Amino acid sequence: MAPLFLLPETVVRSNGASPATPIEEGWRTAQLTLGITAIVEQESLDLVLEGSPDGATWLTPPLAAFPQKFYVGTTALLFELPADPLVRFLRVRWTVNRWGRGSLEPRFGLYVALEPVA
Repeated sequence: MAPLFLLPETVVRSNGASPATPIEEGWRTAQLTLGITAIVEQESLDLVLEGSPDGATWLTPPLAAFPQKFYVGTTALLFELPADPLVRFLRVRWTVNRWGRGSLEPRFGLYVALEPVA
């Protein structure tokens, strides 16, 4: 099965979230892949995966979270989707930070993909 892109490759410059993406029934164990394709020095990215029953109300705590990132690269993590059938939508939410000299506007090129694990 092809990966489900929760966030196609894009450039982010501020905090934000992807659109709500419906998930297929039967997905339990999944691999979430974060790819960072571009970055400027002295910045950080925090990214979490959130679940929702309706695509509007997001449950807390997040379903999964990546460790804080500072560099270009690809990172994957395995996680279990809750057995609760109320989680029917997923989204990723990110927080970016920039410090140091020059422009303080962060800039990350990134994508996030989800794949079921048999």
